[in-house]
Amino acid sequence: MQRSLILCLLVLVLATITAKAQFNDTTNYHLIFNGSGTANRAPEGNTYLLNNALRFEVKKKSVSLNATNSWVYGKSNGAVTNNDYSAAVDFNLYKAIPHAYYWGLANYNTSFSLKINNQLLAGAGIAYSILDRPDAYLNVSDGILYDLSDINTSDTTREVYNTYRNSLRLQFHFVIKNLITIDSGNFWQPSLLRSNDHIIRTTFGLGFKVTNWLALNSSFAYNKITRTKAENTLLTYGLKLEKYF
Repeated sequence: MQRSLILCLLVLVLATITAKAQFNDTTNYHLIFNGSGTANRAPEGNTYLLNNALRFEVKKKSVSLNATNSWVYGKSNGAVTNNDYSAAVDFNLYKAIPHAYYWGLANYNTSFSLKINNQLLAGAGIAYSILDRPDAYLNVSDGILYDLSDINTSDTTREVYNTYRNSLRLQFHFVIKNLITIDSGNFWQPSLLRSNDHIIRTTFGLGFKVTNWLALNSSFAYNKITRTKAENTLLTYGLKLEKYF
């Protein structure tokens, strides 16, 4: 796992360096950090959950490149409940029909709560924006992913397998009076080879803008992996920092 993690981090660094070298002065850069969590102290025991994500975006008129790292860690009564890490690099090519673009993705995941030891997803597809304004964005996309996974199907069984998945996504972003933001990303990724193998991921975020670079943020996330018979639900609140340059 350590080798895969180091390799993925190197890919993210190289992608960022390449983006800075190849894009000209008209390129927009966007850096976002989300730091959130929950904590509960009671006579029956203590629980806490930390949810942190860092995203770097490079965009110009015809192409964009994004690198994301996220880590969720939690404990309940001294026992680990979450130790989930994800790193991804994706790009969009805006040279298709109006309001549509091509996308490509490479994503590495490891998740204690979802019983994923290692997972590599890579693929491509096409997306279409039903709404595409700064204050209202609604997008649907579809594509094919290759999934190479090392998972625990039970407490005593470990399985390494690969499959191809259809990846359907619905995403939206709304801004109300330049103060309140509503964001959501929803994925359904069934295997094309196994009828009982699918992945469901959904996130919902609500933000209240304090300054141009600071917002109060709350988020809800639900994930389900039928192959491992595992699911998790995360509800956190915290701060969102972002910078355009």
